[in-house]
Amino acid sequence: MNEIGLIGKKIGMTREFYKTGQSIPVTVLKIEKGRVINVINEKERGYKAIQLGFGKIKNSKLSKAMKGYFLKKNTEPKKTLKEFKVNDIAIFKPGNEFGLEIFKDIKFVDIRSKTIGKGFAGGMKRHNFSGLRATHGVSVSHRSHGSTGQRQDPGKVFKGKKMAGHMGDKIRTIQNIEIIKSDLENELLFIKGSIPGAKNTEVLVKKSVKNISKLTIKERIENLEKLKKTPEKKKK
Repeated sequence: MNEIGLIGKKIGMTREFYKTGQSIPVTVLKIEKGRVINVINEKERGYKAIQLGFGKIKNSKLSKAMKGYFLKKNTEPKKTLKEFKVNDIAIFKPGNEFGLEIFKDIKFVDIRSKTIGKGFAGGMKRHNFSGLRATHGVSVSHRSHGSTGQRQDPGKVFKGKKMAGHMGDKIRTIQNIEIIKSDLENELLFIKGSIPGAKNTEVLVKKSVKNISKLTIKERIENLEKLKKTPEKKKK
């Protein structure tokens, strides 16, 4: 399968209503069309892939190297370049554009974006520590994380020790998010629930890696309606 993804922007959240009166929270993504900038073959790099470009950028903001690259490829400059490994590169040609239509028959997607940055956070906020006691001789260190290391042996703090530090602002992937609907005209994708990141965060949307057998909300509602329509057997 040629699994390519699209990059979009998180606009915000709203809700979607169904006939049953069910209200589903949805996140709205503004999806940008991706243009094939380069087709990478196995001889060049040892793998097959295509390079897609997303978003507009002023020529003045590009480095000389990137100006030369886009000039060589004979295409307008793109803000973000992203590579996607594919099995068959023959069906892709430089200049081809892909939009929301690639998710036409796809029910579930994986979302990759950067979480909201929280700055420097203490142990209680960052790792849900309970803190020290409020009385019995504890002075000034009620919210500290307590003991950090050991004695002379091993005489160090182990890597990965949960301590105060920078919280958030990390790339996270959320899997198996259901597509509620898509608006091809306005290039909007409505997905179920929330996703990491603040408004205007850059989001990568790809087809779900896992094979999902669960029913979508629409399918569940259709099944319920069918059950209502089927007449009950008369009691003897």
